[in-house]
Amino acid sequence: MLTFFSGFGLGTMLTPAFILFFPPEIAIAATAIVHFLNNLFKLILVGRHAVKNIIIKFGIPAIIGALVGAKLLGWLSNIDNGGSISVFGLTETPAINLAIGIMIVLFSLIELIPKLKKLEFDQRWLIPGGVISGFFGGLSGHQGALRSAFLIKFPLSKEQFVASGIVIACLIDSMRIGTYALSFDFTTILDSMGLMVAATLSAFAGAIIGKKLMTKVTINFLQNMVGIFMIAIGCALILNLI
Repeated sequence: MLTFFSGFGLGTMLTPAFILFFPPEIAIAATAIVHFLNNLFKLILVGRHAVKNIIIKFGIPAIIGALVGAKLLGWLSNIDNGGSISVFGLTETPAINLAIGIMIVLFSLIELIPKLKKLEFDQRWLIPGGVISGFFGGLSGHQGALRSAFLIKFPLSKEQFVASGIVIACLIDSMRIGTYALSFDFTTILDSMGLMVAATLSAFAGAIIGKKLMTKVTINFLQNMVGIFMIAIGCALILNLI
């Protein structure tokens, strides 16, 4: 529910929260399922406004990028103890913890620092943008901020922008969830269905509110507090504290 008032996306916020309870790769997979179900629900609400040309030119490259990113996450999760990396000489951190921790910190800063938040790319970068957005979506679940940066230059109405982004997110999520299912043991997720249902229903409630207002209400205090929380989780992962 905080996503609606903090300015952060569902995937960006839910992954650090799930990391408190699950290994990083399972947290990302669990978030992907909630994210996908939420976006399917949003499709019912606003999907008719999606722009076909944007979906094809951005969405297809995004699917390819998501496959590569998800495969990389699977590879990182399967590295044995020999894959641990020294961090500032203080601790040995598994490669997956280091990679995901860095992603969480980086994308949290993108949402908190005004100049980074206003990052925009010219229309000619649409196809590479799809690949990049899909790649990070598959690797760590961070796709919304990049997708917006690459689509914002197009002359789309607010409804078209939101709907097209939702369709693209569904394409990325379907690809990465399928890839995760082949790489990870989903037993932990299946054993935590109560948590998954609660998170999904909360996301649905946020989607209904968003449909009525068609914009997020960002409260700076909440945004800063949530951002600090996510950066703290990312740093804890990097230092192998969680």
